[in-house]
Amino acid sequence: MKDLTSLMESAASSRRQFMIGAGTALAGVALSCPALAQSKELTIISNIGNAAQREVLQRIASEYEKAGRVKVTINNMDHEAHKTAIRSYLVVGAPDLCFWFSGNRMKAFVKRDLFDDISDLFERENYKSVLGPSTAAVTVDGKQYGLPLGGLLWGLFYRKDVFAEKGWTAPKTIKDLLTLGEQAKSAGMIPVSMGTKEMWPAAGWFDHMNLRINGLDKHMALMDGQMSYTDDALKPVFDTWEELIKAEMFSPNHTSFGWEQAAAALAQKKAAMMDLAGFIKYGFPEDQVDQIAFAPFPEITSGMARYEDFALNSIHVPKNAKNKQGARDFLAYFYKTENLSAFLEAESAVPPRSDCPPSKDPLVNAAVESLKTVAATAQYYDRDTDPDMAQEGLKGFQEFMVKPERREQILERLEATRKRVFKA
Repeated sequence: MKDLTSLMESAASSRRQFMIGAGTALAGVALSCPALAQSKELTIISNIGNAAQREVLQRIASEYEKAGRVKVTINNMDHEAHKTAIRSYLVVGAPDLCFWFSGNRMKAFVKRDLFDDISDLFERENYKSVLGPSTAAVTVDGKQYGLPLGGLLWGLFYRKDVFAEKGWTAPKTIKDLLTLGEQAKSAGMIPVSMGTKEMWPAAGWFDHMNLRINGLDKHMALMDGQMSYTDDALKPVFDTWEELIKAEMFSPNHTSFGWEQAAAALAQKKAAMMDLAGFIKYGFPEDQVDQIAFAPFPEITSGMARYEDFALNSIHVPKNAKNKQGARDFLAYFYKTENLSAFLEAESAVPPRSDCPPSKDPLVNAAVESLKTVAATAQYYDRDTDPDMAQEGLKGFQEFMVKPERREQILERLEATRKRVFKA
């Protein structure tokens, strides 16, 4: 799963710029804070592709500047370039703060001792009381190594006007989904719009079905390499998936186009539903975004607690940062409800804090309400597992959706990768 910044860049290429604002001089520190008053410089590396969000970050830093005398230099990197650069700069030339991803991608740097433990900041600001389940996304062995930022809640999306016209209701069970599929086909529509050219959308279906059938603990055991891809527990997951494939629930030739084209098919009323996150709106004309509705992925195993993919970006203090105290105090200011809300509003991201005000985006508010009924969350397949394992998994899931009869060979191949990657 590409993170939200990357997805938005593909929807609006003008948002992508390489190393923007490298010399931006900003400042920050309340004079009443002795630790920061003595600091003279703070450096930040971000991967923000959304121009409006970059502006909000600069505004926050500028307002912070008025109260103190810390020079803040913000280097904004191209998203893809940042993925490579962070591996080097965390070791040599680390900034004081950097934007990254929570979950397994964060954990990889924690294990290498490259992100600082900021549990003291969590305690000082009482963040756990407002973050709730989101705290887990930045926690390793009971310690916090970052602050969660904007999130993506994954589920099913559809057009209100189409469902009203057809008299359809959002499916609550997998049986309902299959019934809706038949109704959609009878109406000349694709039941579920799907584009797997970039492969990751197929992983969303695996996540949803595994969480609905096996629950979070088994799902995360698989993600952590502690469970085999040939385990019997996965059989009903692929059985259910194969049933949907054979029922022709998904777009034909879905490997030839991406998520944007799939979202456009939903917007054009060629498809009934789509499994994605709130950025689906970028596939809709602006004057039709208000027709988008959200529904949780349907129940498969009766009585299973509701677990969802809620992918969170995050911000971190590198272990090799020069101004760790300054970084913590800037984070405390940046993470104030009003500042974080403004920052996230610019990209229509779901806030991790429970005390943020309602968004102007109804899809964000729908996600916030839906999250209140979630027992716990995962991230997304390629965020939750090792990168090498994820790459093979994405290939395997895409292949399965085209050739479900290759299931055994695909799973054996994934199991071989698991053993190699996790040294199982």
